[in-house]
Parts: sequence; C-alpha cells; structure tokens
Amino acid sequence: MRPRTLDEFAGQEHFLGEGKLLRRLLQADRLSSVLFYGPPGCGKTALAHVIAQHTQCIFRQVNAVAVGIKEVRELLEEARAELADSGRRTILFVDELHRFNRAQQDVLLPDVEEGRVILIGATTQNPFFAINSPLLSRSQIFTFQPLTNEQIKMLLVRALGDKERGLGNKPIRAADDALDFLAEICDGDARRALTALEVGVLSLEHQPGAQATGPANPVACAPGWCTFTLEVARDSIQRKSMDFDPTGDAHYDVASAFIKSMRGSDPDAAIYWLARMLESGEDPRFIARRIVICASEDVGNADPRALMVAAAALQATEFVGLPECQLALAQAVTYIATAAKSNAVTLAIGKARADVKNGRTLAVPAHLRDSHYEGAKELGHGKEYKYAHNFEGGWVDQAYLPEEKLYYEPTDRGYEAEIKKRLNALRSKRTE
Repeated sequence: MRPRTLDEFAGQEHFLGEGKLLRRLLQADRLSSVLFYGPPGCGKTALAHVIAQHTQCIFRQVNAVAVGIKEVRELLEEARAELADSGRRTILFVDELHRFNRAQQDVLLPDVEEGRVILIGATTQNPFFAINSPLLSRSQIFTFQPLTNEQIKMLLVRALGDKERGLGNKPIRAADDALDFLAEICDGDARRALTALEVGVLSLEHQPGAQATGPANPVACAPGWCTFTLEVARDSIQRKSMDFDPTGDAHYDVASAFIKSMRGSDPDAAIYWLARMLESGEDPRFIARRIVICASEDVGNADPRALMVAAAALQATEFVGLPECQLALAQAVTYIATAAKSNAVTLAIGKARADVKNGRTLAVPAHLRDSHYEGAKELGHGKEYKYAHNFEGGWVDQAYLPEEKLYYEPTDRGYEAEIKKRLNALRSKRTE
C-alpha cells in the first residue's frame, strides 16, 4: 500500500500540500539534497519512493545499516559516470542516515556539494546532532510529523478496499471501533497499523461464515463475510512501545514537558508526562531528581514544604523502587504542580554567582572573620561583632557584606508573601 503519487501520499501537508515547498520543488523538477527527519512509520521512505516515480532522475536506495564506505563509493562513481554519459543525475536515498559515522558521511559531501548526486537522507534522530554540519548546510531539512488518527484510519480503509495491492479481495469487513482502536494505538505509525490490519484479516480469512456484527463497514458486505472486530484488532497488535533513548530527543523533550507542566501549575499534564516516562522505561531516580530541582527552582519559598515532599519522594524511590514508588512520585508531582510558585531563590543564586564569577571578589569584613584561634584578636578578627540573639527580636543592624547587595527579592505568592513582609521590615530598619 505504499503510495505511488503525491496525491496518494497521506500527511505532511505542512511541506507537501498544494503550494508548499517540497511539492513545488518536485513539480519544477528542481529537487536538491534533502533530509527527512521524523519518527518511524510517518512516510519518509514512502515519500522517497514517490519522488523516485515522479522525478526524471535515476533512483538508488541503500540502508546505512547494510552498506559501508566501499559500496557508497561505488554508487557515487556510477552516478558520476551516468551524469557524464547521459546527463541524468542520480538520487541516492540513504535510509537510517544517522547510522553512518562522521567519516562515512564525509564520503557523500563532495558529490552532494557539486550537485552530481541528489541526496535524500532519512533519519529518526535529530539531524543537528546526528548529521555532519557540512552535510546539513548543503541540505534542506523536512520534519515529518506522526500521522493523525484520521489519516491512519483513511489508510486502513484504503487498504481494505484496494483489490490490487490491499485486502479488497478478502471476505472481511471491519468495525469502525476496530479501525479507531488501531488508529489510536499505533501512535501515528502507519506501518504498525497496516501490519496489524493485515495480521487480523489473514487470521480471519480461515473463518468463513462468521456473522457480521458491529457498526456499518467501509467495505461492502455479503453473506459469509467475517468481521474484523475490536477484539480481533487488540489481538493483532502488540503492546504499544514508547520511543525511549536515554540520549535521544524524546528523552529530553518529554522531561522538558514534564518540568514545564509542573512549573505551569497543570497537574494533569504533569501526571501524563510522568506516566509517559514511567511507561517508556525511564529511570525513576532521574524523574525524582527532576522533581526535587523543580521544588526549589519553581516553588522555592512560596511553599517550603514542596522541597520536603520532593525529597521524601526521592528517598521513597530509592527505598521502595518500582512499581510502588510511582505513588510517591505522583504525590510529589501533583503537590508541586498545585503549589504557589516563585523563582526568587533561583534568581537570587543566579545573580550572586554572576557577581562572584564576573565581579570583584569581596573581602570578608573583619568583624565576621573566624576568631576561634590564637592570635585572631591581634588581627582584629571578630572585633565589634554583634551576636544577633542578644538583641530584641533576634536582629541587630550589622553589615554582612562590605558593600550592599540585593539578590533575594521575595514575591507576593504563597508563604513567600510573609517572608517579603518581614524582610522588608528588617531592611527598612538598616541605617544608611
């Protein structure tokens, strides 16, 4: 069911729709080297084959896992010979381009730079990390998005009705809820959905005479046909797998969404991203550490208990482990997401460290220096130091820096409003 024309191709309207860049390049036969970046099953290889049908160029396809530098050099030599003999350029489609190391990618560079070969590289990894900079600069990047549920269902219906390449000749009808389930569970991966449909239909093919049940079917029904039901659909697709690579984009993107959801006071979103990480196999200690950081960075003194809850969740994670520690993590996540927010502490330490790093190093005032060793008094250390507890309210007007600095500025949110009120009162009592 691989598409043969641009009109049969589903999805990626943001660059392949009418009037969009890639369609214009193909219609004008002015395609240059491109990189297709996106998750599996969203059409990268399929589009490369559509381009092969559409263009006047010679098309060569390799998988980076299966070939080495020698094979690539041979293909490039053939491309140069063909260009010299017939004037036809070659499109070299390299699937899983990120599997090539830097030296292998460099082999492609001269021919791509001179335009003797049009490179189409497909990758599931972020090209800005996985592809050489010189190759990136000579290629246009097209980012593929997962297919929508509606697009997946349309492809399933098309496969059920196609008698030439699909399942149109099989005595099978499909219930709408079964197709909806496959469209949802495949996570935008058309390959997974079509494979599950094929498995289910071929397994039902040996059960003629079953009664057709369920909602109206996109395929015409006749006596003796079987039904591709929701139960059959569930049995035809394996458990949904999550994209997890501890060094990949998904790892950092989901962690970023998790932290920003807690910061943005959305407990529902934060719990979803927590579940997503747990289901993906993320280390729960990594999650707990992010929660502890958020408790100080984004809640701070607006609710000092947030750090206590977060630290307790980290300890529980270390002590209990999965699956039970998910409860402590969820408790901490919802507490932090719903707590009053302040980044005053974050700003304070940031400004102070910037001063320490870039400004003049301030000397410790003599009255604050250690006076617990012999000879300290002769140096004037500790002289005129005022012990705060000896004064009313446990406070005394005394300088703790050689020059005045203002780093911590409490907000009016949560408990920090009380801190601000008290701190402003103390600051106002200082002598000029």
